[in-house]
Amino acid sequence: MSLVVGYVPLADAAPVIAAAERGFARAEGLTITLSQEPSWATLRDRLALGHLDAAHMLAPLAIASALGRSGPQADLCVPMALNRNGNAITLSNPLWAEMAPASESLDDVAQAFARIARARAEEGRPLTIGTVHPFSSHTYQLRLFAERGGLDLRRALRLVVVPPPNTVEALKRGIIDGFCVGAPWNSIAVEAGIGRIAALGCAIVPDCPEKVLALPASEAEAGLALVRAVHRAGIWCADPGNRTELAALLADRAGLGPDAALLARVLAGALTVDAGGTTWSEPAYLRLGAETHRPELDQARWLVGQMAACGQIETTADVTQRATALYRPDLFMAALSG
Repeated sequence: MSLVVGYVPLADAAPVIAAAERGFARAEGLTITLSQEPSWATLRDRLALGHLDAAHMLAPLAIASALGRSGPQADLCVPMALNRNGNAITLSNPLWAEMAPASESLDDVAQAFARIARARAEEGRPLTIGTVHPFSSHTYQLRLFAERGGLDLRRALRLVVVPPPNTVEALKRGIIDGFCVGAPWNSIAVEAGIGRIAALGCAIVPDCPEKVLALPASEAEAGLALVRAVHRAGIWCADPGNRTELAALLADRAGLGPDAALLARVLAGALTVDAGGTTWSEPAYLRLGAETHRPELDQARWLVGQMAACGQIETTADVTQRATALYRPDLFMAALSG
């Protein structure tokens, strides 16, 4: 069976890429053609319109697409999650210098950020912060980060959508003052000398639901072989012994830039956060592997709650039921027993 599987260039696409490139798909009788998409909106539309057979997808975007709240309504299912965590908030060097937080603690950084954001808003020139899509954990983490500083995200900031591969260039050109994006784009901004990692997503929301494997509900049963392949690939990706090889694979095939050494450090959670070489070690920064793969219903419920908190939907019993119906742990278990 031949499948076209879409992804956006991010480190958490690793299980899908490894499934295609490391023989896991072939062992299941599958031939995967990878389709690198420039943005989440493009990936969403191509999946809804049948140009993709499956996709590495933002978990809340899969829910929003199924609910008809973003792009063409699509009858999707989520038989597998791909990872937890992986995001960070990066701010421009001038903004970080202006903030001058009392410490690197999340609360001190959030309060310093809120102080500058309020002052800029009062002057009529609000800070512009990039998120990868309105329906994303990135948007929800930005809101929660702002609230730690007593800031109303919707009132005090200008939030704009910037696709992950464009975030570094947008920061460099001064189009945005910062962004929340997945690995490795935060580290690439630091490496380029234009940004400072201010907060890790896993500190704002520990074990945050991130990307999922999404496919048309009509292909759910046929997709079990794909789930098995991606599951086994995800286990391979999580093995520290494969980290160097995985980093080289992502550098070569995933559109993440040529620096395999940087990608290996990101996969290990060994992060350089500023141009001065300050380092943080956070093994939970990006969690891949078997323990992240089962699509849990409480993840869908949490995401629905975050959508409601951002004013994107109203929580009703019907909405919650439809959102949780998207997640199919039964298919995941059926795939593993096959």
